Amino acid sequence: MDADTPRVVIASPDGQGRRCVRVDGGGLWARSDLRDILEFLRRAGLDPDHVDPHEGTLFTWDGGGPDWKQR
Repeated sequence: MDADTPRVVIASPDGQGRRCVRVDGGGLWARSDLRDILEFLRRAGLDPDHVDPHEGTLFTWDGGGPDWKQR
């Protein structure tokens, strides 16, 4: 990861399964699943086809990773 790559922090899911997502400390958006998160990242300038949500140097997942499903 280089200095120009955004750092993504994805908060724990709330009671409805939504997560707050921040890129480089800016903005805060509630998203419900990985597909929504990847779309948000596309809008933030990342290519979702070249982003691995399991990649630990770009993503920080609080409370369940990218494969978490609401029950």
